[in-house]
Amino acid sequence: MKKLLFIFIVLSFGVTTTAQEKFTQADTFRGSITPQRAWWDLQHYTIKVAVLPQTKSLSGTNTISYTVLSKNNTMQIDLQAPMQIDLVTQNGEEIEVESIGSAHFLSLKQVQEIGTENKLTIHFSGAPTVALNAPWDGGLVWSKDSNGIDFIASANQGIGASVWWPVKDHPQDEPDKGVDLYITTPKDLVGVGNGRLMQQTVHKDTKTWHWQVVNPINSYGVNINVGDYVNFSETYNGLNGKLDLSYWVLRDNLKIAKEQFKQAPLMLEAFEYWFGPYPFYEDSFKLVEAPYLGMEHQSSVTYGNKYKNGYLGRDLSGTGWGLRFDFIIIHEAGHEWFANNITNKDVADMWIHEGFTAYSENLYLDYHFGKKAASEYVIGTKRSIQNDTPLIGTYNKNNRGSNDMYYKGANILHTLRQLIEDDQKWRNILRGLNKDFYHQTVTSHQVEAYISEKSGIDLTQFWEQYLRTTMIPNLEYTIQKNQLTYRYTDIIKGFDMPVQVKINGALRWIQPSNSWKTLKTDEKISTFDVQQDFLITSRLIE
Repeated sequence: MKKLLFIFIVLSFGVTTTAQEKFTQADTFRGSITPQRAWWDLQHYTIKVAVLPQTKSLSGTNTISYTVLSKNNTMQIDLQAPMQIDLVTQNGEEIEVESIGSAHFLSLKQVQEIGTENKLTIHFSGAPTVALNAPWDGGLVWSKDSNGIDFIASANQGIGASVWWPVKDHPQDEPDKGVDLYITTPKDLVGVGNGRLMQQTVHKDTKTWHWQVVNPINSYGVNINVGDYVNFSETYNGLNGKLDLSYWVLRDNLKIAKEQFKQAPLMLEAFEYWFGPYPFYEDSFKLVEAPYLGMEHQSSVTYGNKYKNGYLGRDLSGTGWGLRFDFIIIHEAGHEWFANNITNKDVADMWIHEGFTAYSENLYLDYHFGKKAASEYVIGTKRSIQNDTPLIGTYNKNNRGSNDMYYKGANILHTLRQLIEDDQKWRNILRGLNKDFYHQTVTSHQVEAYISEKSGIDLTQFWEQYLRTTMIPNLEYTIQKNQLTYRYTDIIKGFDMPVQVKINGALRWIQPSNSWKTLKTDEKISTFDVQQDFLITSRLIE
């Protein structure tokens, strides 16, 4: 039976046979909704994990609850070596497992009746991949704090949640009823996870910390943090009532954290204004100190910015405005709306996460420091744009697009705000996204269509130009006395985005295309400037 299953899977998805092919079978298993994933809908995870610092290893179980959508008795579960599946059981019976790399195919013995909700339990153990440069390379971080006490955390957005626990490691399907996470640590340490702390259980040499998430959660957002933590908390009076804010920091950093984390309520005030209510009131909001820079784990944002404003004390925009806020508090918490509330169905569309969240930095400044500050900041981040590859990656291959998704993404959205002109309409669109796609996984095309519809602007060419090419529209122009002649180059067919220019100090709209156009003025054109709020370049042709 195992051999037949193996042959079926290989024939279904193919094997890379030539050096020219970019993607492997493993990329397809990881990045697509395979038949072994498609037939079941996640309902809940119960993860019980023991963290063993001495051996830098983990041991535990994951009980998966799922609803049957169609007939199939083979289930795909993902877990990356050197972690291993030790045993799978369902209704007291052991389940056979066939492994092809990180994809593990479970041959279920019970008939999977459509519409029923079933469970199975996976036992796992091993020493997971160590993250050498978290959060970018991903894995587990095993470190010590300044007192030599174990300081441990997971960080696995890119590499995947399956780097440390067995999971349906694809963003399209989230557990509808959340996660119960039990973290067992040595008795002198604290284990912090997502959601609310439900119970602490003391054993002879260990403690178990039970955390509960009641909302859907993306798999990479599930995290474990272990250290010599102390806790303080406060209540924020938000749009949906009282929101519990809880902070978990290393013992020696309690005083400085109480000062720096005053920015958390300021963040919530700004983002609830722009995006609508914080999406996870039931699960609370947490900042958790981590031994790396930080990440957007849902209701458990990890923080490692060394209690400095800016990005480790630096201003990424070069304008000075980036030093008016703690980058990790603002950026990573912004992901609660874009990444955690609204999640991409495929990582090829990850610009939805990073573009909107990089733009949230600008909106935080807009709310607290004004529109001019926000504009200067986001324009300043243009210097980080590389235009190396498109923002949209390759679908069904676990392939994300360019890192330009951050600040090219932010400047695309800033450009859109100019095109829409009405700031209240723009705010309504941002809030509408979070309301109408509440707790959903979405595609880029859905987001594109939504903004086009709500703005009343046909943005078809706009999205194609900025998301799916590396070209930045270039405005070429000539000036002869009182006549301006202009056109776009480096554009796709049909791109004719209006842009604001300043002629002799007065703002005007022009609508370039790939053909030369002429504008005559009543007086000689002595000064001409293109507004920097638009993501274009310009060149005077002498």
